[in-house]
Amino acid sequence: MRPAHGGDRIAFYETFGKEPLDFSVNINPMGMSPKALETLGKATDRWVCYPDTRYRRLRRAVADFYRIPAEFILPGNGASDLIWRAAAMLRGGRVLLTAPTFSEYECALSAFGCGIRRHFLKPEDRFALTDRILEEITPDLDALFLCNPNNPTGRTADPALMALVLERCRENQVILWVDECFNGFLEEPEDHSLTDKLFEYDNLVILQAATKLCALAGLRLGYVFCGGERLREALAGYGQSWPVSVVAQEAGIASMEDKDYLSRSRALIAGERERMWKALESAGLEVLGGEANYLFFWTSVPSFGHRMGQMGILLRDCGSYPGLRSGYYRMALRMPRDNDCFCGAVKRITDRTAE
Repeated sequence: MRPAHGGDRIAFYETFGKEPLDFSVNINPMGMSPKALETLGKATDRWVCYPDTRYRRLRRAVADFYRIPAEFILPGNGASDLIWRAAAMLRGGRVLLTAPTFSEYECALSAFGCGIRRHFLKPEDRFALTDRILEEITPDLDALFLCNPNNPTGRTADPALMALVLERCRENQVILWVDECFNGFLEEPEDHSLTDKLFEYDNLVILQAATKLCALAGLRLGYVFCGGERLREALAGYGQSWPVSVVAQEAGIASMEDKDYLSRSRALIAGERERMWKALESAGLEVLGGEANYLFFWTSVPSFGHRMGQMGILLRDCGSYPGLRSGYYRMALRMPRDNDCFCGAVKRITDRTAE
């Protein structure tokens, strides 16, 4: 049985008999860009056509947005598609993962017979990546996967440490795969990205996606950035002929061109992140991280997730992540009114627990 992701609304309905207010899926609470919605409405005549397998317009738009060469970009059917391609390429290899981190890495790598070694992040470090990771980057490894900011902890790695990790990987001929899918929600995205290193390091692969920032989870659009031609071509070889639909390409291009939408999205997230952090701590929850569009917290309240479910709220129980246990949760940031509902439910639970 594969580890669960967030967003299982059907299971929630079967358990509680009602539709949830879903805080388990951490995508842009503003929904799709107005420009993207308008574009899709005007592009229905293109839906009968096969997609451009070279993604010419899409790659140019992504290249302009991230300021990298178009030839460095390999689009895919969401981030998961590209993760599974990487696992196929690494078949039978040895891979280092942090714990906790995004569960899809281990799902894909295990399916292709890769040996998984875990580097456990420590509660006393508030689950931050530290220089302990450097000791575990050894020549017997084929790849290291890092999520930055990490999911579910919401912590970014120190940029100086990331530079050391990248260099250590090159010295030991290890592929460094960095998942930056939540980077766009950070207050200073460029300070925590390795895109400027793509020109110098051919062992570096960066994963990005429109799923989160542009709210295209249902359309599926992700991309890999890689300056190493051989590595990029190897990844491309494990994909299907038309992985990215015409609809996803059009929506992605329009979303990246909608600067006002992206600016308002970041401003909303920044304000709600600070407000909700304070509110959760005031209610007695221990917030451990949250630099992107979600907060990671701990509570000693028994069956907290189930009790929130009884109030109609779905959040991500993180007890199933390697390196975590019962009591750890992740909540996505939503629109202010929804976040107020979340705070109200938390207060009712904590007040009853204190009685």
